Amino acid sequence: MLFNSFEFLIFLPIVFLLYWFVFRERRWQNLLVVVASYVFYGWWDWRFLLLIILTSISSYGSGLLLERFKEQRRKRQVVCTANIVLNLSILGVFKYFNFFVENLDALFGMMGYRLDWVTMNIILPVGISFYTFQALSYTIDVYQKKLPATHDIVEFFAYISFFPQLVAGPIERATNLLPQFQKEREFNYAKAADGCRQMLWGFFKKMVIADNCAIAVNQIWGGYADETGFVLLIGAILFTFQIYCDFSGYSDIAIGCARLFGFDLMRNFNFPYFSRSIPEFWRRWHISLTTWFRDYIYFPLGGSRCDKWKIIRNIYIVWAISGLWHGANWTFVCWGLFHGTLLAIYNLLGINTKYKDVVASGRWLPNFKEILQVILTFFLAVIGWIIFRAETMSDAVNYISIIFSKTLFDIGGSIKLLSGPELRQALPALAILILFEWIQRDKQHALQISGTNLLTRQAWLRYALYLFILMMTISLAGTQSEFIYFQF
Repeated sequence: MLFNSFEFLIFLPIVFLLYWFVFRERRWQNLLVVVASYVFYGWWDWRFLLLIILTSISSYGSGLLLERFKEQRRKRQVVCTANIVLNLSILGVFKYFNFFVENLDALFGMMGYRLDWVTMNIILPVGISFYTFQALSYTIDVYQKKLPATHDIVEFFAYISFFPQLVAGPIERATNLLPQFQKEREFNYAKAADGCRQMLWGFFKKMVIADNCAIAVNQIWGGYADETGFVLLIGAILFTFQIYCDFSGYSDIAIGCARLFGFDLMRNFNFPYFSRSIPEFWRRWHISLTTWFRDYIYFPLGGSRCDKWKIIRNIYIVWAISGLWHGANWTFVCWGLFHGTLLAIYNLLGINTKYKDVVASGRWLPNFKEILQVILTFFLAVIGWIIFRAETMSDAVNYISIIFSKTLFDIGGSIKLLSGPELRQALPALAILILFEWIQRDKQHALQISGTNLLTRQAWLRYALYLFILMMTISLAGTQSEFIYFQF
């Protein structure tokens, strides 16, 4: 079920009313969450439920065994390893089987051997990478004794399948989300109202900006070889905003939706395009995934507590895996290695941990140095997104080559593109996005109301703003489409 669908518009109020007015006890609310989540997830294909049930049962059981073998280190290692291998094997078969078979066949073909492999037409279950990583974090945290194993199977199934963040994150840690299922919840109007504001902003980003930009981006990529460098640069910038508004829009809707039910999910985006360096960018983009790789792969490898070259090795390992996590294609791996290289350079220069505050903190406008830093970081992100968006590395190289050709200054071909109805709708919305997110860059989301500014004092102005954004979302919405990160 899509957030931006008529079905969800009916589904959410029904679940909300049942949750707060019918099933008032915690254990019944948790059961409702499981049922509602399975309906939400099974709406795509009921067969996908079998995988999430298997993941939930194996991870729940592993937690109980880890608690049972509390003082038996060897058995605990076996249980933890077995569950990790099982879940990664399921992920590997459904997401990477054909990729590895085809590449192995090509490798042997280069040496003159022909392997008689059989590839399968495997449907990739929606969100499998997200809930698999969420389940793995539980097993690892229980193994490391960061939290006790849960004995309530309904609580655990609710944690794995919680519908707002099930298919595209944030990837929640058991240490944050599971305890929220273990305590009584009371309706909080202020939290719910803020959740509605965040959902509204998420729908605006997804439906008005991302969906309209997608049409122009697909058109440009469909015939990029015949376009000028200037048009391709515009296309790359449009995709940069498309993927941000699509994915962060989903996160805003998910976090806001969870707040309607009394849950606080972790922040997943922190206005990343205002970053002054690539390390800062990755502290602000898909935070739940980058911190997952940091805590469960980078730190166990030694993190930054070893010599320089081992740190660089660790960075490359993490970012190669991060690229592969995004999809079974060499473009994703190369995208990960591209950012790994940038992060390694920043690390060697000793500036990887700078800029942990917001840009132009305490000021309305950035200074000249900050402007140059933000532009450079944005440009590097754009190059990375070209690699990410391309179907093959050949396409990525050709696309970038055309941008840096002499046709970069040929603006004639852009007139037709910019005059299209989709961009006429998306560009004003983009201006609103940049303005609101710049003003609110020290807040949790662009429509958060706090402090003593004019919006806080004047209720009529707040509601006029909400109505304006709502009407823009309804009237300028692009063609309904799935969220980009559903494929991951």
